[in-house]
Amino acid sequence: MRRWVSRNEEETLDLGVALAGELAPDGILLLSGDLGSGKTVLARGVARGLGIGPREVQSPTFTLVREHRGDGGTLIHADLYRLDPAEAASLGLEELLAGPGVKVVEWAERLPFPVAGAVELRLNRLPDGSREIVQILQP
Repeated sequence: MRRWVSRNEEETLDLGVALAGELAPDGILLLSGDLGSGKTVLARGVARGLGIGPREVQSPTFTLVREHRGDGGTLIHADLYRLDPAEAASLGLEELLAGPGVKVVEWAERLPFPVAGAVELRLNRLPDGSREIVQILQP
């Protein structure tokens, strides 16, 4: 199990950059955690690692999925916050996750199916304002 503590937004971005190197060209990053735990910041770091301007990456809560292209690859960024698992099942996410590009899914606990081979992280806010980021190992 891997565990990181991020004391600020820049450290979370840096972790995302490092993860982009592990995920490229077609990996999957599943993120879970409460509102404000840093999921979108981590996704911006992955974007930075793929040569995509982090400011281009917004939480796609209302559009559900956004695609970004950079010199280091493609980022598919999904946000399942507004969906329950039954709604998520009807979106064709299995095909999206099997396709090309690095995929980052926020609120991944709402996926109605397991994703083999994905890197799964849980983000938690700590009392001092820092974030604990823990990799969840798949069975």
